[in-house]
Amino acid sequence: MRTLRNLWIVPMRGIGQVMFQENALSGVLMLLGIAVGSPTAALLALAGNAVGTLTARLLRYSVADINRGLYGFNGTLVGIAVGVFFPLGWQAALLLVAGSALSSLVTRFFLACRIPGFTAPFILTTWLLLGSAALLWPSLRLSGENTAAEYAPQWLQALSLHFGQVMFEGRSLLTGALFFAGIAVNGSRGALFALWGALLPLGMAFLSDDCTAFNAGLYGYNGVLCAIALAGPSGRDFTLATGAVLLSIFLQWFGMRAGIVTLTAPFVAAVWTVKAINRSISSITNRLHV
Repeated sequence: MRTLRNLWIVPMRGIGQVMFQENALSGVLMLLGIAVGSPTAALLALAGNAVGTLTARLLRYSVADINRGLYGFNGTLVGIAVGVFFPLGWQAALLLVAGSALSSLVTRFFLACRIPGFTAPFILTTWLLLGSAALLWPSLRLSGENTAAEYAPQWLQALSLHFGQVMFEGRSLLTGALFFAGIAVNGSRGALFALWGALLPLGMAFLSDDCTAFNAGLYGYNGVLCAIALAGPSGRDFTLATGAVLLSIFLQWFGMRAGIVTLTAPFVAAVWTVKAINRSISSITNRLHV
């Protein structure tokens, strides 16, 4: 009975862990949010999740970590990314399996080194897939949809898609609402921090002339992740989260201007940077008090 229960709980936890929610109900709501935007993306998310988790089981990684969904969430993102960047076919299937399996190996490396990898395994793996595909099948990658330029900010749309774009979903405002609900059912603090992380990037409407990117939620999804990752009970936690969100906005803006496929790299880089600065300040403060 417990094994049958884990067949759905572990994958749902893996999807919830994309936004740091170790909660199967969170994962269900987020999977529903993906499906609202694209049923195909939801299937790819489940496939990537399954491959990542199965790889961890075959390699006899920690059962506790597997059951927490830690080997499923990067595979989830890899699965969705394959559908975003490549047309569905045997090549895409091969890339999904290889990438999701590799993401579990990279996740294991970060866990073994006691380094908070966050979505770094997904980022590194997806960049490798894009590079490998460019060498093996140069014409395979999708060119992207041609969207009409927008010249006025759509505030509610941008706010919702700051949540949705965490998993490449920029089609439906309902997706963002379901993602936020998935965070909220696991705790009010995470939801409040996530909302703050989504609100701050709205200021880009006054700083950037690219309303198309603003309305698509591209400036804010990293901020949502930063805020959740650094959520805590103290004022210092709020300060660190705010600093990371602001840094992620700049890194995303810079990456987009440079033509980089940023994925969630601005989030990871911002949180690592803020944590490093915080450790340095704490170390200096402790020395002064000795």
